[in-house]
Amino acid sequence: MNTGVKIGSYVLGLAVVFGGALGVGTVVRPVEAPPAEDHAAMATPTHDTGHEQAASPQKASDTPGGLQVSEKGYTLTPLTATIRTGEPTDFRFAVTGPDGRPITDYQVQHDKKLHFIVVSRDLDTFQHLHPAEAGGGTWSVKLTLPGPGAYRAFADFAPAGGSGLTLGTDLLVAGEYEPKALPKPSRTANVDGYTVTLDGELTPGQSSRLTLKVSKDGEPVTDLQPYLGAYGHLVALRARDLAYLHVHPDGEPGDGTTKAGPEIVFYAEVPSDGDYRLFLDFQHGGEVRTADFTLGTGRAMAPAPETTPSGNDGHGH
Repeated sequence: MNTGVKIGSYVLGLAVVFGGALGVGTVVRPVEAPPAEDHAAMATPTHDTGHEQAASPQKASDTPGGLQVSEKGYTLTPLTATIRTGEPTDFRFAVTGPDGRPITDYQVQHDKKLHFIVVSRDLDTFQHLHPAEAGGGTWSVKLTLPGPGAYRAFADFAPAGGSGLTLGTDLLVAGEYEPKALPKPSRTANVDGYTVTLDGELTPGQSSRLTLKVSKDGEPVTDLQPYLGAYGHLVALRARDLAYLHVHPDGEPGDGTTKAGPEIVFYAEVPSDGDYRLFLDFQHGGEVRTADFTLGTGRAMAPAPETTPSGNDGHGH
């Protein structure tokens, strides 16, 4: 493991991409003045329009969402200048439109106008948050980052009259930082006494069926509770550059055919070969929990010989 180094003061501004993308196991250099992002223009990220519909293919570009701070005239603008390790912060941000003004009119998707995802750049921590509107196009959310280092924040939304977008920006926290290695591939995750297994393969450019099965104390969970209009939510992030894919399960609660567990079926399309981190949110017993997995494309893996404890206790749903 590389020796930890100090990260300079968190600087408000456009996202930083360390050398284009922060590779797992690479130590972050001291940060003074982050440059603007320089990603190529990309097509509108793919979002399903309902739980009954699988994620559709990337149509105009192979570039997925979340890699840009600005797209199609919309820009994710952080308004909070400082984040300190382990301290709850009233983090504020806005999304400005093509006219340069904060947008205030959003479409409701999966019970929310905007979904806010924060992950560490080594993909060790994950939070799925739901900010509140603070007025004038400003969003506010209580954000606690567990340690120093580099984090990626994603705003997943659809402006009124427009298509879905995912914008991303980097958040930096000062202090000694030593990135963790990407967790080994595993098809089983244990979280709070629940066991979640994953079946299926990721195939670039094709819709891939992924089945997540939830059990507790060795018994299948057949009474999952709806969370944001679904029995589960899945976020996939490509290792190294954190390309973002947000998909939802096949079917929805109350449609007469979708069962409340133990299986949740997703159809996801990844843009390229590589390793991906998958984070499943599910609700049972009145509490939302997150199970995480590492999965590589095209790898024939035996069903879950090893387990990956989920360490996302503060996912903040």
